[in-house]
Amino acid sequence: MHDLKSLRDNPDAFDRGLARRGLDPLAHRVLALDEKRRAAQTRFQEMQARRNEASKQIGMLKKQGGDASALMEEVAGLKDLIPAVEEEDRALGAEIDELLARIPNLPAEDVPDGLDESANVEIRRWGIPRQFDFQPLEHDAIGEKLGLMDFAGAAKLSGARFVVLKGALARLERALANFMLDLQTGGGGYTEVNPPLLVKDAALFGTGQLPKFGEDLFRTTTDHWLIPTAEVPLTNLVADEILDEARLPMRMTALTHCFRSEAGAAGKDTRGMIRQHQFLKVELVSVVHPDRSDEEHETMTTCAEAVLERLKLPYRRIVLCAGDMGFSARKTYDIEVWLPGQGRYREISSCSNCGEFQARRMKARFRPAGEKGTRFVHTLNGSGLAVGRALVAVLENYQQADGSVTVPEALRPYMGGIEVIR
Repeated sequence: MHDLKSLRDNPDAFDRGLARRGLDPLAHRVLALDEKRRAAQTRFQEMQARRNEASKQIGMLKKQGGDASALMEEVAGLKDLIPAVEEEDRALGAEIDELLARIPNLPAEDVPDGLDESANVEIRRWGIPRQFDFQPLEHDAIGEKLGLMDFAGAAKLSGARFVVLKGALARLERALANFMLDLQTGGGGYTEVNPPLLVKDAALFGTGQLPKFGEDLFRTTTDHWLIPTAEVPLTNLVADEILDEARLPMRMTALTHCFRSEAGAAGKDTRGMIRQHQFLKVELVSVVHPDRSDEEHETMTTCAEAVLERLKLPYRRIVLCAGDMGFSARKTYDIEVWLPGQGRYREISSCSNCGEFQARRMKARFRPAGEKGTRFVHTLNGSGLAVGRALVAVLENYQQADGSVTVPEALRPYMGGIEVIR
């Protein structure tokens, strides 16, 4: 959500930010509505003041035995007019709020310009892709040859974009999730949380999925929504709260199933586990002092990268251009892992600094030490990591010529002694 006062003070800067995202200018439209609303508010205040003044005059005239009929008629007329002005104010306020709610966050100054992924900028790489002496397979072929990855069975149960994992692969996915949680709650300093998977409209509005992206979500018949990411419940734990500054930073992590309709992904990644309706993800969320959010963004991204480094999976860090960022982000790093079966890097984590954008929508504030007033917190979120995609990366990077898969050393304590999946 955007600060209307800031928009009034800097309309050109607001429109420049939208232009960097490839959007048309909107400041003039918002300000025109705001001007009409403020005029309605002024009329309302003037009418109220006149009604109060006339009511006092009526009382004085009656005490003096004078004729107050004209004033009484004026007050009656004002009484009839005031509700209409109140409704105009309410309607204009709702229109402004609806318009602002659909406008994405403005990009930070150091975010590169560009309208799509072709303008994203690689920051660095870690690890050297393995050289194979055989043609590496993609993960779905590996899993199906092992007899432990069943897409046909999942389709029979649920349709496309689902999978059934069995035996050692089911355990490997569980091992990855537990390894990630242990890493983030240990050295990463995150507190593990087990949140609900069903949320109400307000939670999705707070983090920016509603009202604009409802088609990407699954809704129940009870008007709950299945979460697309644990970012939603974790971040909303501070909704409508005024925190003491001493509680910041708050760092939370959760392992949850995530549910996405993939409405805009027709024809993309229809095979395998890259893009599914249901998947496991370890999410990282930070709630921090505004002066610390840039620093926290680097820390969070490093925590996500640590998972890949422990697993010895090559990756690269990308900073997204203004036009490729998510709705609520002011700056985003994508982490892309090397997949030898596909012969390219694929996204496995996205870490975003949302500034105060979500906090305004959620009314999440803190009280600085020694001050009476409050300020909005800054919120950040990132994948630490997408578990299914990590499984994909392990299968493709650790596959052997005989069709087996070596278990990474970091995961062996979680695998009950299994070192090779055959």
